[in-house]
Amino acid sequence: MNDNDILSGLTEAQRDAVICCDGAQLVIAGAGSGKTRVLTHKIAYLIDQGFAPWNILALTFTNKAAAEMRERIGRLIGEERARMLWMGTFHSVFLRILRVEHERIGYPANLTIYDESDSRNLLKNIVKGLELDDKFYKPAMLQGRISRAKEQLETAADYQRNGQNYQSDMRAQVPQLGKIYAIYEQRLRTAGAMDFDDILLHTYLLFKNHEDVRRKYVERFAYVLVDEYQDTNFAQHEIVWQLSKERQRLCAVGDDAQSIYSFRGAQIDNILKFQQRYPEMKLFKLEENFRSTKVIVNAANSLIAKNNGQIRKTLYSNAEQGDKITLTEMISDVDESRTIANQLERLRSKERLEYSDFAILYRTNAQSRVFEDEFRKQGIPFRIYGGISFYDRKEIKDAIAYFRVAVNPHDEEALRRIVNYPARAIGNKTVEKLLAAATEQQTSLWNVLAQPQLYGVSLTKKTAASVGEFTAMMADFQQRQQTENAADVGFELLRQSGVIREIFSDTSIEGQARQENIEELVSGLKQFCQQRQEEGRSDMTLTDYISEVSLLSAVETGEGDGQDAVSLMTVHSAKGLEFNTVFIPGLEEDLFPSQMAEGEKAIEEERRLCYVAITRAKRHCFLSHANMRWRYGNMERPNPSRFLSEIDPSLLDKHSHGGKRNAAASADVELPWKSSFSAKASSYGGGGYGGGGFGGRGGYGGRSGYGEGSSARGNGWGRSGSNNGSRSAQQPSAPALPPNMKPVSQVVAKSSGHGASAAQASGLRVGQHIIHERFGRGEILALEGSGDNAKAKVRFQQGGEKQLLLKFARFSVED
Repeated sequence: MNDNDILSGLTEAQRDAVICCDGAQLVIAGAGSGKTRVLTHKIAYLIDQGFAPWNILALTFTNKAAAEMRERIGRLIGEERARMLWMGTFHSVFLRILRVEHERIGYPANLTIYDESDSRNLLKNIVKGLELDDKFYKPAMLQGRISRAKEQLETAADYQRNGQNYQSDMRAQVPQLGKIYAIYEQRLRTAGAMDFDDILLHTYLLFKNHEDVRRKYVERFAYVLVDEYQDTNFAQHEIVWQLSKERQRLCAVGDDAQSIYSFRGAQIDNILKFQQRYPEMKLFKLEENFRSTKVIVNAANSLIAKNNGQIRKTLYSNAEQGDKITLTEMISDVDESRTIANQLERLRSKERLEYSDFAILYRTNAQSRVFEDEFRKQGIPFRIYGGISFYDRKEIKDAIAYFRVAVNPHDEEALRRIVNYPARAIGNKTVEKLLAAATEQQTSLWNVLAQPQLYGVSLTKKTAASVGEFTAMMADFQQRQQTENAADVGFELLRQSGVIREIFSDTSIEGQARQENIEELVSGLKQFCQQRQEEGRSDMTLTDYISEVSLLSAVETGEGDGQDAVSLMTVHSAKGLEFNTVFIPGLEEDLFPSQMAEGEKAIEEERRLCYVAITRAKRHCFLSHANMRWRYGNMERPNPSRFLSEIDPSLLDKHSHGGKRNAAASADVELPWKSSFSAKASSYGGGGYGGGGFGGRGGYGGRSGYGEGSSARGNGWGRSGSNNGSRSAQQPSAPALPPNMKPVSQVVAKSSGHGASAAQASGLRVGQHIIHERFGRGEILALEGSGDNAKAKVRFQQGGEKQLLLKFARFSVED
């Protein structure tokens, strides 16, 4: 193949980037601008210009990206030559080098790689051997901190010499971390093993300490190409410099506007300051977007322009103008999920689209629950991309298992899951002994647990005490769940069992995601009870909740790969993908941008994340925010995301489902945002969190359940407040509403007669329109009953017909 064949079909900007082969080059490839096309054609062009395939090093971040590039290059220059390229992920290529040079680093040629589970098990054993408190020295946390050190190219000796590390470890209550790192490093070497971070660390050290080896690979790799350069961490950046600093034959391709992985160690300065390291470099910008409509591209431009830290470029599209981006103000998160489901179905029918043409992109994994529930109800097939379904996540399955045992103690699978979680000295051998006795005497595991001596099972004093405490606790909840509502019982069970303590003492990235999922589960419990209370139903026990969750989870929705299904995913998982239609819900302060984003640099990354979400859409993009959202077990009133006001308003088609926010109303509502989370990792005690923990937003106060809005603020996860007595399953008090959304009894004047009709008692009339906190706008079709039994039949635009008990109905009157 000649030059003309390789260069045909490229735009002028792409062609310029491809044919430049001297010196360092930085190619800023905007979203949808043909980045992979440039890389593949450039490699083909280099080979056509006389570079041998085995002298070209191409580094990617995923095996999928490497395979796709190799396939495309094979079509251009032939598969045989494409196979000779040194192409792959950073880790796969550098591991290949380490195996060749193993003697230089004191490792065997057949060195093994420890995965995350192997590493954490080793750290767990080290902590146990040092007799340290595993409540503080958690394997996941230790692994995270050691990983960050290795990303900064710090060996264990380097780490221990750094006084700042020790001070940080002291603040984290893990002063022995440096010692643990040293033992971990030695144990890995003794086992002839490395973890993933070691691959980069040892490659860097190999080149640093053995100049002859470094020169060997500098000569080998006559040309180096790096994909997604904005995602490189410090170690990767330094190794690339080691291989390219003499010849500077380097082509780095990426987009600073799509740098969204700082939590994984990515450093945006690697691309922003590329010219400082390579002063003679040439800059190329790919600014034509081939994916999206003009409106979508211009909206994304208007948003990202607000970032200060960037390499300026202006994306443009030669596609159709396209529809404006739809921005909808929703009543609540439930209204949001239902509205999006309905919009999706209407658009699918109108444009004859497949379900796979749609994606829901959210900021946190926990947000998937309301969409999963709604899609299951409507029979919309979906799949969780890059993750697992809400009810299949470990922490949720653990919590649900506790609920199942409270409802049915003879549920063996659920009981085995929780009997020693969190750890309570009931190990596998004890469980096996108890199971053997249950099988032999044809009874349930619970019966043997409750009375081990009766079934001839002898236990040590410590184990017997643990078994006794566990069964006594579960027996208490088995009684309570029969009369108390699901939210009260569920929350207290998670607290007393130690699940909350276990989850909220893990401050790792994974731990934070688990915390959000537990918070969402508690919100779902509370939502479940409130809805039934409002509809005048009494089926709000834990048994009823388990039945609903089980039925929802059993609904066939076409989940899985290879099926026509809507994609549900976090924005982080969506990078590199594209869809005909994208929905971005939850655009609210402290959700998107995240409440964890503090400082200008963090907010700029959140803005880039929003930019990535918008640019996934080809033809339609829907943005939404809710005036009320269930979070932390309570109904909160968030402010719209700042990013919404940063998008050119001429490109937005704005809608509201009612319940419109006003400044006066907002001023009357305390918005605690981050305050209650600051203490959650340090304030637990006595079996649960007190002070400013999870429920500190006006949530649960011991058995008293929901509390009364801000009056209960500060009770938190625990019984630090007074015990006001258990509340029946039929009478949970709902969270306080914002000023413009109150129970109807507080909105309209009521008749003084207790036996007055529904119309008299409420002042409502047939044909009147209301705005409901969950169902949105609706019309009253009928009023019936009297006194506390007064009901209204309402047809909602999004939720269909509902019958509401006016005593608990939560809506405002529109006219």
